[in-house]
Amino acid sequence: MEKPTTVECEHFTIKENWRITQLQNGYYQTEIRGEEGWKAITRRTTISGAEEAINGSIEHYKKRLEFLDGPKVIKTF
Repeated sequence: MEKPTTVECEHFTIKENWRITQLQNGYYQTEIRGEEGWKAITRRTTISGAEEAINGSIEHYKKRLEFLDGPKVIKTF
């Protein structure tokens, strides 16, 4: 799988770009809106589990954006 670009990472951090759908088997699927429509990301057994997965993905991509500019200076002497 290709690494997401900065634009994709920014898109993934916006909660309005996510949704949860219920599948026929009773599972809940998280999906992200893209140029070609909705793309399935994960499946969970509960709505709260699906929302936690979305929140975790948002936090993950926020951290990726922080590190795209290179290492952070923590302390200088």
